[in-house]
Amino acid sequence: MARKIAYWLSTGLVAVMSVFAAFVYLSGGPQAVQGFAHVGYPQHLRIILGIAKLLGAITLAIPGVVKLKEWAYAGFTFAWISACVAHYLAKDGPVAFMPLLLLPLLLLLLLAVSYVTRPPSRQWATKATTA
Repeated sequence: MARKIAYWLSTGLVAVMSVFAAFVYLSGGPQAVQGFAHVGYPQHLRIILGIAKLLGAITLAIPGVVKLKEWAYAGFTFAWISACVAHYLAKDGPVAFMPLLLLPLLLLLLLAVSYVTRPPSRQWATKATTA
């Protein structure tokens, strides 16, 4: 039962935070626009990431589409690691860097909990091949 609670709590938080980020990205929120400009990313990447985050959140929440879930987990991992690297390369100082780093790291931790605790029905079963 604890595993099920950990899965749904972590997956729910990741999905909600991703939907919120998608809304901010797609609506052109000033903080998102300035953030992308600050790290040197083009604004059309903000739109692409907004769509990807929305689709990824939906994919993690709905049943089935197991192979797509693997892609969603991988996509979120790459996006949040890239966010940390982008802020580092933008030479954000230690004071500004810590809050910008903590959210992607927290989301990566929640994503890892979700991935490890997911039920078998949400896992991609690999077929063993015989040689």
